[in-house]
Amino acid sequence: MPVANVRGASINYEVLGKSGPWIALAPGGRRPIAAVRSLAQKVADAGYRVLVHDRRNCGASDLLIGAKEPENEIWADDLHELLRQLNALPAVVGGGSSGCRMALLLALRHAGAINALLLWRVTGGRFAAQRLAKQYYGQYIEAAEKGGMGAVCATEHWKERIAERPDNREVLMKMDSKRFVAAMADWSGYFIRGGDMPVLGATEADLKSIRIPACIIPGNDRTHAVEVGRTLARLLPDAELNELFSKNEDVDVVPPEEWQKTDGRAAEIFAKFLSARGISSR
Repeated sequence: MPVANVRGASINYEVLGKSGPWIALAPGGRRPIAAVRSLAQKVADAGYRVLVHDRRNCGASDLLIGAKEPENEIWADDLHELLRQLNALPAVVGGGSSGCRMALLLALRHAGAINALLLWRVTGGRFAAQRLAKQYYGQYIEAAEKGGMGAVCATEHWKERIAERPDNREVLMKMDSKRFVAAMADWSGYFIRGGDMPVLGATEADLKSIRIPACIIPGNDRTHAVEVGRTLARLLPDAELNELFSKNEDVDVVPPEEWQKTDGRAAEIFAKFLSARGISSR
């Protein structure tokens, strides 16, 4: 699999499809390429070139912890640079959950770089902000404070990163645990502050300023509430709302594996939307 040097980080990526308009899709959480490959392949089969990549600190890409910018903004700037290197701008950009936040931030930070958005499982609200801050950062702060970087390496996410690239253990163990905790606390604060925004990471004014076409498929749990997706569709000036589920499950998060069962339907919705907007190779 190819690797690109993106703003000082080695980023693992893959392109599905050999011709057609460019699309970049990203999974939720800190999940690797494999978590979005099924959907990406179905979209590619509809006549597109689809870029999937491991964001920094995810999958087989580099571990780089300590930047003051919120992590989703770092990811957005990384993806913009990767697309530039591939001569793929402007592109359609999309993602689910954290990938959705990254796509929205890319649209806000790089006007003209995106010609449409494909967004699913939108996150917003205080419950989502607090839960995700704990999931992405709080649990690792606790591990570092109790057992140093060795305890961090033993947590599920970082253990998987070490399995992908064994030298990641040395990278983590060389980090000062206090610096690690400070970096995680900075990134955690971003989530907490986003709890009162319509969607995490974007104000109402931000969203109203995004004037490119957007296709939205809301989630169906307490972290990705149907209502948050509806709100996003109302605030974006040029949005199409497609609901696969009309109400939320009584769970914090519907497992990603369950959502992957909808990949075929989601790919059909996205391909139809893009074709209607003139973004098609056929």
